[in-house]
Amino acid sequence: MEPVGTLHPSSLSTRDLPWRVLWNKDRCTLCGRCTSACPVRAIELGVHRKRTLDVPVGLAVKPSNLYQVYHGIDQTSDPARACIGCGLCTQVCPNDAICPVHSEEIDKLRFHVNKGGEPRRRGGRRNDPGSILDRIKFIRISMLTDPALDAGRHEFEIRTLLGRILPPEELLSASRENAWIPPVREIYPLVVGGMSFGALSPTMWEGLQMGVAYLNEELGMPVRMCTGEGGCPPRLLKSRFLRYVILQIASGYFGWDEIIHALPEMKEDPCAIEIKYGQGAKPGDGGLLMWYKVNRLIAAIRGVPAGVNLPSPPTHQTKYSIEESVAKMIQSMYMAWGFRVPVYPKISATTTSLAVLNNLARNPYAAALAIDGEDGGTGAAYNVSMNHMGHPIASSVRDAYLTLVKIGKQNEIPLFAGGGVGKNGNLAANAAALIMLGASGVQVGKYVMQEAGGCVGSESDRCNICNIGLCPKGITSQDPRIYRRLDPEDVAQRLVDVFLSFDVELKKILAPLGRSTALPIGMSDAIGIDDRDAAERLNIRYVV
Repeated sequence: MEPVGTLHPSSLSTRDLPWRVLWNKDRCTLCGRCTSACPVRAIELGVHRKRTLDVPVGLAVKPSNLYQVYHGIDQTSDPARACIGCGLCTQVCPNDAICPVHSEEIDKLRFHVNKGGEPRRRGGRRNDPGSILDRIKFIRISMLTDPALDAGRHEFEIRTLLGRILPPEELLSASRENAWIPPVREIYPLVVGGMSFGALSPTMWEGLQMGVAYLNEELGMPVRMCTGEGGCPPRLLKSRFLRYVILQIASGYFGWDEIIHALPEMKEDPCAIEIKYGQGAKPGDGGLLMWYKVNRLIAAIRGVPAGVNLPSPPTHQTKYSIEESVAKMIQSMYMAWGFRVPVYPKISATTTSLAVLNNLARNPYAAALAIDGEDGGTGAAYNVSMNHMGHPIASSVRDAYLTLVKIGKQNEIPLFAGGGVGKNGNLAANAAALIMLGASGVQVGKYVMQEAGGCVGSESDRCNICNIGLCPKGITSQDPRIYRRLDPEDVAQRLVDVFLSFDVELKKILAPLGRSTALPIGMSDAIGIDDRDAAERLNIRYVV
């Protein structure tokens, strides 16, 4: 144990940390709830010694020192246990005696977090609050020639297609010859993106599945959810609710033994199969489920030992080239389900996205292309990957759509965009902007965690400890003592609220355009931006 007052290169004060814990001595009853609930042990009970000077009136005698000893809350300045600002101490305190506040000092923690030669990993998203999507404006308002619609009383067809769409002449020819026709699903344009059973807690995952089922069964909204890498519980594979699920297969192939073994007992086909080749938060790097979260249940579903790190390779290493991998894996997945289920790849938004798209355009089995931008969330990634790697989703989707226009296939291969959608709370506006840039639908993950699960993480590096399984709300934890804080029925209700609110706001955007029978995919004359360079890059109007 180091002596008190020892200085070394990582010595910090609480003022140097991004979050300071303010404690009110007069309100505190020393119940210990805050120290027991803190996920990173940033606070602890300590003994305080206060010195005061006793000065008699008239200095009749020499002044003396008085010492008062009391117990209270201490905040550690250890960078490894720095406060993350989650506010759980405030939520559990019965007397409102403690709360974290963001420090006004420059965040010096970033220079001290790397210990033992291991860079910092964190969950969440990049620490950049800006978004080009939030700057896009909707400028085409119908007036006299094609009047605007009543968003509250007019019927809207807010649906999109997932699957390879044949040109009319090819469809008629295939129908006459009784040839194979690619499967197509009519789904809602807002898809719950890949968040695995393992990355999310059992209660969070169950709540999302319950919400998706309610939206489909009771409200008639064909909402779909992607499983992420890691498979899913056997009871879901054998239930009728599987048709609302998109099964994801990634480079680690975790959970796919259970899926293949369950094929003969499946009552319904899944909505689609997503083959993940990359993700926006850490492009060129495989997934990672850290050992903190690999309990016996997760290990059984994934077919691995418990308590070990589960890294996925950067690429699918069963094939010699990515082109061969894409073509053969797509066809193999089609064959597994008797050519009844759409299969599509998911890639990171990079400058090589167009090369992938060109290959898919020549592949008759490619059902769609999902592109994940740089602002996508993740459970565990290095800072350097999250903050400095990747491609913005807006320009990537726009380039892909314009490429499809050039080759005359813009109505055949749907594009699904993700990565930073709703990052600043503007979910419907961001989704509408991406649709008008050329996307057929959008995928959201972090937004759902924030809205449906009550995630307290933010883009200013608040909380963001998804990777170590100590989520204060129980969203990304596999510890039953923690995830029992989350009621799956509450999560389901909140997810339903999110989709109903999104539906209303999207209608409020589409109604002034005079569009009700189809999504305005690629309708770029309806949007503009107040940045000349961005307008030129996206090939949209420059407005000021």
